[in-house]
Amino acid sequence: MRYTILLCSATALLAQTPDGAALFKARCAGCHAETTTARIPTRSDLAGRTPETVVAALNGGVMASQAQGLTAADMRALAVFVTGKELSATTETVAGQCTTPVAAFTTTAGDWNGSGLDAVNSRYQAKPGLSAADVPKLKLKWAFGFPGDKAAFAQPSIVGNRVFTGSAGGTVYSLDAKTGCIIWSYKAGAGVRTSVVIGRPKANGPYVAYFGDIRAFTHAVDASTGAPLWKVKVEDHPGARVTGAPTFFDGKLYVPVSSIEEGLAQSPQYECCKFRGSVVALDGDSGKQIWKTYTVSDPAIARKKSKTGSQLWGPAGAAVWSSPTIDATKKLVYVATGDSYTDSDIPTSDAVIAMDMATGKIAWASQVTEKDNFIMGCPKSPNCPDEEGPDADFGTSPILRSVGNGKRMLVVAQKSGIVWGLDPDQKGKVIWQTKVGSGGMLGGIEWGHGADESNAYVAVSDRIPAPGTEAKPGISAVKLATGEKVWSTPAPKAACEGMACSTAQSAPVAVIPGVVFSGSADGKFRAYATGTGAVVWEFNTAVPFDTVNKVQATGGSIDAAGPVIANGMVLTPSGYAQWGGKNGNVLLAFTVDGR
Repeated sequence: MRYTILLCSATALLAQTPDGAALFKARCAGCHAETTTARIPTRSDLAGRTPETVVAALNGGVMASQAQGLTAADMRALAVFVTGKELSATTETVAGQCTTPVAAFTTTAGDWNGSGLDAVNSRYQAKPGLSAADVPKLKLKWAFGFPGDKAAFAQPSIVGNRVFTGSAGGTVYSLDAKTGCIIWSYKAGAGVRTSVVIGRPKANGPYVAYFGDIRAFTHAVDASTGAPLWKVKVEDHPGARVTGAPTFFDGKLYVPVSSIEEGLAQSPQYECCKFRGSVVALDGDSGKQIWKTYTVSDPAIARKKSKTGSQLWGPAGAAVWSSPTIDATKKLVYVATGDSYTDSDIPTSDAVIAMDMATGKIAWASQVTEKDNFIMGCPKSPNCPDEEGPDADFGTSPILRSVGNGKRMLVVAQKSGIVWGLDPDQKGKVIWQTKVGSGGMLGGIEWGHGADESNAYVAVSDRIPAPGTEAKPGISAVKLATGEKVWSTPAPKAACEGMACSTAQSAPVAVIPGVVFSGSADGKFRAYATGTGAVVWEFNTAVPFDTVNKVQATGGSIDAAGPVIANGMVLTPSGYAQWGGKNGNVLLAFTVDGR
């Protein structure tokens, strides 16, 4: 999974007076020509972005490594040049603060807490507070605009009477669930893409809100007030970040660590690659590290020189992009991993790994795709592996489910377009595999599937399908026990051409009894009958909205962050345009008849 907005070469050119054109020529033009590889925006593509998006990418975002040495003025000048637009003077507004007392914070049995709702990452809300028959009557209750942001970055959580959500600008909000007004906000210092998870590390202590940011810090704040409690950096590699929500269980926090190094590695001068994915267990009360387990067992060593003379390293990769899954019976933590970055093959990339909950020791690893050695920019970059893999890594969390007769199944969905059924009681042995999409670099299943007691529901992106294959965006249901396909509903035909009109369904889904919700890159938010796959409700989010906090806001592509359902509410962020879709900055809340 990749987050590349603006990849520039590493050649430095610092001017006394910032010259955006010169900076672009020195740092960016080598990659961002009018013709690039499929994963890199062209020069024309960048002109369609906002300058705020470019600055965010350079200033602590995905291109922070390439921006080293640039001043704030340099970044602004480069952003204005490449987009042809002036930066807005928008600052964070105080509008939207709650003006009347809000009820004391508490939790309820029907909360959606964290990424996958529960410790097994089912994304299945058994007590949604509304029925399948209510879904066609859903109407917008309120819209919240992210001030100054040009992307709806994170999946929210609904806990008790509050909504918690992060933002691309690095502010985390606690909102009143009924009205959307701001109870508190917290400045993380970097973009927060993860869901917020609420835990209580001490039996009689305060509830704590936990989340990670794109500079690889994990934060803990008081869930009631937003007061900071602790902040811990979980990985020092400059490309590291936390994209998957931490999982809180039994007083401990299990933090997944991912990276953008496979994007940084395109730069001809970059010394590829040293990052190793990991899971870090922290004490939920103090933030003290209990253990840290790398998904690549051996640190990188110098291997050879590239064609440009840069030192090449390895092994590297196996990032953990998604939230860990808890097996309370076996006392194990399960994670799914990304690809390898170098020619040094590793047995833990594109794999599900089981770690001992107490010690972090790896109990087993089940690799489903070997030798998926990949960086972005190939075959152009001199850092490319000799034999490039398919980039078929995992961005989804494994779902742990019982399937009857004392059997259990780990169901995990891959960018290859394959859904896998693994036996957690036989060290991840593959029981079944079902292909539901063509797969590819932006294909297959990107960010998350869901599962009730019978089926898994899998949305397919296929935004950039595998070479020689036909894109098959849509959503399918497969039986948990056997992998047998129950139904498949293709995405509607796009009304126009190009990435901005893509009907890819990349975002995670959310399931309630009788209905599964899925958003698409063209901004459509739909509900499907779990029995037949028929569409029972649809809402266009890619339009402007009047917001409760008086921020000018619009929806856009629904991608990376998915819907959540709790206490009679359905929420979705809208406006993630990382791959050429439509920018936006809104969080939408729906209830039956808008009540």
